[in-house]
Amino acid sequence: MKENLIRDKSYRFALSIIDLYKILVAQKEYVMSKQLLKSGTSIGANVEEAREARYWLHLLRDSNTLDTEHLIHLIQESESLINILTSIVKTTSIKKA
Repeated sequence: MKENLIRDKSYRFALSIIDLYKILVAQKEYVMSKQLLKSGTSIGANVEEAREARYWLHLLRDSNTLDTEHLIHLIQESESLINILTSIVKTTSIKKA
């Protein structure tokens, strides 16, 4: 599978946040720990959102739930967003190399 810097890094970060959350809850810190858990794990989820939206749009199209002409623009937009995010990841990777 092709390496995706932002996906991999955000996933590892989320795992670290979960570990920290467990420590904080054990120390009976509930407010900040919950907020940190939400924000720290949402980074990776947000990275995946464009792909998930594309998935659902394709399902709607291929299941004949909606007329294709209603979905063409949104599918194109999701592809554009995915391409932009991919470009950002590639540019970031090149600058770090």
